[in-house]
Amino acid sequence: MKNQKSFNRGFVVLGAILIQLALGAIYAWSVYTKLLVEAEWSRAETQMVFSTGLAVFAIVMVLAGRMMPKVGPRKLAFSGGIVLGLGYILSGLFGAENFITTLLFVGVLGGSGIGLGYVVPIAVGMRWFPDKKGMITGLAVAGFGFGATLWMAVADRLGPLGGGELLASIGLSKTFIAYGIAYLIMVSIGSIWMVFPPEGWVPEGYVPPEATKKNSAGTINFTSGEMLRTPQFYLILVTFTFGAAAGLMSIGLMRLWPQEALTKAGVSPEAAGAAATLAMAVFFALFNGLGRILWGIISDKIGRKNSIIIMMATQGLFVILFQWMAENEYTLYLFAILIGFNFGGNFALFPTITADTFGTKYVGQNYGWVFLAYAVGGILGPVMGGRLGDLNNFPLAFTICGILCFVAVLSIALVKPAAKPLAKTTLTTESENIGEVKTSVR
Repeated sequence: MKNQKSFNRGFVVLGAILIQLALGAIYAWSVYTKLLVEAEWSRAETQMVFSTGLAVFAIVMVLAGRMMPKVGPRKLAFSGGIVLGLGYILSGLFGAENFITTLLFVGVLGGSGIGLGYVVPIAVGMRWFPDKKGMITGLAVAGFGFGATLWMAVADRLGPLGGGELLASIGLSKTFIAYGIAYLIMVSIGSIWMVFPPEGWVPEGYVPPEATKKNSAGTINFTSGEMLRTPQFYLILVTFTFGAAAGLMSIGLMRLWPQEALTKAGVSPEAAGAAATLAMAVFFALFNGLGRILWGIISDKIGRKNSIIIMMATQGLFVILFQWMAENEYTLYLFAILIGFNFGGNFALFPTITADTFGTKYVGQNYGWVFLAYAVGGILGPVMGGRLGDLNNFPLAFTICGILCFVAVLSIALVKPAAKPLAKTTLTTESENIGEVKTSVR
């Protein structure tokens, strides 16, 4: 029986990676924007679909967390794959160049599918790997990061870097249909192994931490309602918001600012554009995925809180220095690696600190609320960066986001173990015939 459980545990990892590779479709959006602009979309319209997908993703994820106990993780993940796949298929059938239908089918429907499926591998993985929560979460969400590189490479050899593959051969609409079918199949297969272990199951040799009278951290399970009444939730939310804002602003400006900075330094516009694209599409994207795995493993060794403090402090430094490092091709690549590595760490560390602080049992619901920070950061960072860019002041945008990362260090440092009020228990008798335990929790 134990061997069978261990065998199943390995398939949970495979299923999680398959699901997240498909859900990473949203980060591949930039590969389509050139063709959409050629189809007379405005640049604002191309970003509207992307932003809508991110916002709907974050909002639906909260609802998905509430649905999981009722429908189960397998059905929830499967539903996410169906919705995501249909979104892209319908967009292709109606014509991918149609802004309204693509906004509805890719932005709203596709974003909903991602929101339904994203939290499932995280919640299931933590239940099967209570001894390695950071590692399993990092592996699961790494698929999401690497998925962008995969779909960009298949569609267009990493966009402007190559001569084109799928997009050039069959066009945008048919590419959407092909990808929609692939997403549907991959998530459907991965969902097969998305089941919780039996109640009380633990890996062989693992001794779970026992709850103490003081309700020590990680041993008490908070419902979402209870979590939302704690200061720890808001401190974690602020930390994640500022970290996401810095990373997403860097993503938004990783092409624009280096191209401008390199050109001012005497590099030809063509070479500057190629360097900026390489920095974003290869170095940032690759280490974004690796950061999710390695920060998860690191946090299993030194703790989630210490990991976030180090990650945020170094990210603040890297983001501020980037305004000068972008002027040289090689330092541009180095800092794309460093910023991408730390940005990826957000997605391994915040699910696990949510579980450590508020318990694993309801992490699917609770992390949905914490993940709203990503939506807020996705608006705060890129919008601020774009506005300051219009004022020809990109460096100030990086400085502000770097300072926000330092504020995040202070915010996470204030997070203490969360504890519920102690239960008042009156034991009237131990007799099976006449006694009962009356417990009231205030």
